[in-house]
Amino acid sequence: MPDDEDAYGRVTARYYDEAYARLRDASGDTDFYLGLARESGGPVLELGCGTGRTLLPIARAGISCTGLDRSAHMLAALRAKAPPANLRLVQASIRSFDLGSARFALVTAPFRVFQHLATLQDQLACLATVRRHLAPGGTFAFDCFRPRLSQLAALVEPEAEDARWPEGNDEIVRSASVTRSHATQTMEVTLHYDRLRSGEHVARETTRFAMRYFFRYELEHLLQRAGFTRLRLFGDFAGAEFGEESPEMVWLARC
Repeated sequence: MPDDEDAYGRVTARYYDEAYARLRDASGDTDFYLGLARESGGPVLELGCGTGRTLLPIARAGISCTGLDRSAHMLAALRAKAPPANLRLVQASIRSFDLGSARFALVTAPFRVFQHLATLQDQLACLATVRRHLAPGGTFAFDCFRPRLSQLAALVEPEAEDARWPEGNDEIVRSASVTRSHATQTMEVTLHYDRLRSGEHVARETTRFAMRYFFRYELEHLLQRAGFTRLRLFGDFAGAEFGEESPEMVWLARC
């Protein structure tokens, strides 16, 4: 999660649901995590729960769950959806949260949340904290995008539109640009949300955040170093074998 959650969350929470209904729902990740939650029987902890895109379906299925996010703005957007009483919300960092004696059959970090941890120190801190909160036999499930070398070769991706949707009488147009560092395996993503009214530009809101990109065996080594020895890797949310054209790295990790 970005350190400056106020700047990130204030803008992102406003547009998150509309943007990712178009950009992410088709991946099938919501059904995937719901299936894992049902299989586990709960309780479930979701890291970086945001506005509840993947967590609310789990809570509404009657499974006891906790959502954790650093951004007060994202949590406020989730609360505005009147979540059921079996969903507990906590504002905290995924690096160092402490939920006392609570233990979870399933801990999840959907939609690339783990990639917001740019340093090895933060990654290991998060994994150690996850382990402390897992019940015996519990599972940590998360996903990252699979890096494509042809795309990574470009240090800069210029601003380009990736989604648009109506909002009342206005239209919101989202565009993204990316700047990469090969030395640190990080990328700075800039998102612009432009408001059009009767075809005329009337406002722009911007947010920026950093992400780390991982390769398959880098993550496998990292997980094993953190004590997760039983690993499964899928190439998508339908459970396909990970391969050359896989769009995702979907990990299930147990100790």
